[in-house]
Amino acid sequence: MDGPHDIGGMHGFGPIPIEENEPIFHGEWEKRAFGIEFFTNARIGVNGDQFRYANERLPADLYLSVLYYEKWMLALQILLEETGVLTQAEIEVRMAKIQSGEQDVG
Repeated sequence: MDGPHDIGGMHGFGPIPIEENEPIFHGEWEKRAFGIEFFTNARIGVNGDQFRYANERLPADLYLSVLYYEKWMLALQILLEETGVLTQAEIEVRMAKIQSGEQDVG
């Protein structure tokens, strides 16, 4: 396999930049994403291997264009759909409400 998620990544992207004294979370939303993923996976009965597999199935262009915890939320969306907790349509309705300010996320 030579996917973007593989250890070492794909060839041709150069060295991985290392941020000196990098914080665990770069923003409050990352803390929330971390908690949401662990809580939700436990509630729907998804384990780490299933979560990693969902993450690995993200399209390469998407995987390479989003932040680390954005990948977590996209993988979680896949799992919510696959386990029947939410449908794609339900997710789209909720996202539209959040983006319009109709639904509070916090």
